[in-house]
Amino acid sequence: QVQLVESGGGLVQAGDSLRLSCAASGRTFSSYVMGWFRQAPGLEREFVAAISGLGGWTSHADSVKGRFTISRDNAKNTLFLQMNSLKPDDAAVYYCAAASTDPKYPMRRSEYAYWGQGTQVTVSS
Repeated sequence: QVQLVESGGGLVQAGDSLRLSCAASGRTFSSYVMGWFRQAPGLEREFVAAISGLGGWTSHADSVKGRFTISRDNAKNTLFLQMNSLKPDDAAVYYCAAASTDPKYPMRRSEYAYWGQGTQVTVSS
């Protein structure tokens, strides 16, 4: 089992950058595929990015490709999401998640067994 705690959200202006972090408990962090999802008011939680256990592959949603970058530091049990050129449409609660088995479809919420409590990102225009 793993516990996840996100941080780094806040209020920024359009065009600004933010770096989200997700601290994970446990000694087997590197064995988990990790993902970032986001949920805006009235909308479903959507995939943002995912990364394999050792960081060998990453996947980003088309809406954030070229602006957001997922990464991880397994020595520090921490997942990151670097967000550049933020837009008002990026405003949402951002969640990190861990998949207990290698997901066949890492963009699907159902593949992830563990979730953090979320961190709010607000982008003003």
